[in-house]
Amino acid sequence: MTPLPAPALSETAVALCVVFILLVPLAAAGLSLINTGLGRSRSAAHAMLAALCVMAVAAVVYFVCGFSWQGFPGLPAHFVMAGGKSWNWLAAQPFFLRGLPLDGSPVSLAVWLQMLSVGLAATIPLGAGADRWRLGAICASTALLAGGTYPLFAHWVWGGGWLAELGSHCALGHGFVDAGGSSTIQAVGGLTGLSMAWILGPRRGKYSGQGMPAAIPGHNVVLVLLGCLLAWLGWMGLNSAGAMLFNRGEMLQTVLIGVNTTLAAASAGLTAAVLTRIRFTKPDASLTANGWIGGLVASSAGCAVLRPAEMLIVGIVAGALVIFSVEWFEFRLQVDDPGGAISVHAMAGLWGVLALGLFARFPDQASGQWLAQVIGIATLVGFVLPLTYALNWLLDRIYPQRVAIDGERQGMDLQELGAEAYPEFITHTEEYLPH
Repeated sequence: MTPLPAPALSETAVALCVVFILLVPLAAAGLSLINTGLGRSRSAAHAMLAALCVMAVAAVVYFVCGFSWQGFPGLPAHFVMAGGKSWNWLAAQPFFLRGLPLDGSPVSLAVWLQMLSVGLAATIPLGAGADRWRLGAICASTALLAGGTYPLFAHWVWGGGWLAELGSHCALGHGFVDAGGSSTIQAVGGLTGLSMAWILGPRRGKYSGQGMPAAIPGHNVVLVLLGCLLAWLGWMGLNSAGAMLFNRGEMLQTVLIGVNTTLAAASAGLTAAVLTRIRFTKPDASLTANGWIGGLVASSAGCAVLRPAEMLIVGIVAGALVIFSVEWFEFRLQVDDPGGAISVHAMAGLWGVLALGLFARFPDQASGQWLAQVIGIATLVGFVLPLTYALNWLLDRIYPQRVAIDGERQGMDLQELGAEAYPEFITHTEEYLPH
């Protein structure tokens, strides 16, 4: 299936798409509250300000050069010859959106949606680097993501690039398919979070000399659960707008997308609650919240093509995957991820991409869809992860990303902002914690 430009939308479809895009910032707000609530109280204001700065930097950088690399199906691009076929590998658009009419056309709506989506992707690593990642370094890392890593992979998937061409060039189903961004937004953000967790290292006191992790609970689970509800609304818009603009979806599919998104989140959240109840005798609120978000993440890829019963299975697997993945990264790999961003967004995102290949049934019964999805996963793990790690490693050599030891002990709020988020309450420092 050759990627084609999206057809012109009716006035009703444009209005509906605008409403969906307006919901997307709620997803970013939800993730920001989750990251803040799962971090320490002495870094709460820093976490929220970092989320706001990330959205701002991502939008500006994407406007300057991000769309130039991502493009849109049917627009000029750079091609390379391989195996006797011409492969689309990078868009060729002017900087600063020059010459692009912002008139409600599919490409203009896609620019608006992507300006928000890249900010959402850049919000994800904040959870992995919480309590120790400097604000200036966060903004610099976001610029690398929004101006390089994200638009490059998004072009391959949504801009008519080589992953999307696997169907026409190699007869692998419809090529790599991801309607709402399980790979382009979630997995890219989650793998960036993994890179940052490796580069920054664990928080002080997280691991003993024997390598055993200490429990450092989040300071406000109410913010975490509120973030889940906001993210649910935001994902409705994200999945629906993405399907309309990048998956040639129709307005009537929005009902299916809404049902699928809800079922995935619900089944994943319930699975996480049941599993933690079985393992710890009581449900764990923060892990249940992470399971809920993991279901939303996994729903994005196949939200427009899977049946509700299949999406229920996707959510159940996502909820279980998040629970065991959090433990695996923390205990086995000694990766300190306060917000669970790696498990929730990278692992659940990769599962959502794979699930589409396993369950989706397209009208023309094209074969090989699962292999196209596996190739996309291999590209994420084998190319995007090393690339984002290398870029941030180089940035760390130039501009150290981790706060100084005294700053971490004092708290990010006082160290970088000069004021606490909760000045009327006692904010516990490490001196108050058992050693």
